[in-house]
Amino acid sequence: MYNPYQLTNKTILVTGASSGIGRTTAIECSKLGAKMVVTARNEVRLKETLDALEGCGHQMVTADLTNPSDMEKLVATIPELDGLVNDAGIAVMKPVPYIRQKDLEKVVNINTFAPVLLTGSILKRKKLKRNASVVMVSSVASMGSFELGNSIYGLSKSAIKTFAEYCAMEVKNREIRVNSIHPGMVATSMTQNTSLSDTEEMDFSKYIMNRCGKPEEIAWAIAYLLSDATLWMTGSQLIIDGGAHLA
Repeated sequence: MYNPYQLTNKTILVTGASSGIGRTTAIECSKLGAKMVVTARNEVRLKETLDALEGCGHQMVTADLTNPSDMEKLVATIPELDGLVNDAGIAVMKPVPYIRQKDLEKVVNINTFAPVLLTGSILKRKKLKRNASVVMVSSVASMGSFELGNSIYGLSKSAIKTFAEYCAMEVKNREIRVNSIHPGMVATSMTQNTSLSDTEEMDFSKYIMNRCGKPEEIAWAIAYLLSDATLWMTGSQLIIDGGAHLA
């Protein structure tokens, strides 16, 4: 049956695959026929992701992408790719007067430096095939969805949005497309642990759908960007936030 959204015979690398959106993306892509390469820092949780993948021929590489030697090992290990999903990320909630350099370094190293350097290294080693798709997982925090105390995360994801646009321009002659995806609040372990107050309840009043997102709802959109259905889509930003950007 004809299906432009299937991922059969595609090899896809997902970072941050030990939990949350990254894990769910890897699982959903495997259901669509992709051969997955999954990476993250936590070997135990990453193995759980590997075991949850459908099909065979998948690969896991434990790596801390803020560690240059780990990144070099990862790039040397992976096969040629049809898709790259830069998902690994963290959030630190701090009001502006209380931001310290160590907070900035912690978030930006993982959210910005790591995906930029990984993408560059993979391109340099020519491990992205023609017509490959790169998906940079940014956030609505980079597009005017402001939340008190979230400035560090917002700036790190704003940089990713801009990088995706520049990268799309640079790789156009290799027919590689680069897009960014911008989720709103999604129910993952990261979002549950980053509120300013342990007693603070999430306010969904600005979400038209009146709820936060589910990881699979973001994973399906990422799979769409990886598929041949988006061969003429690059340098774009896909917002998935339950309509919150309209508020």
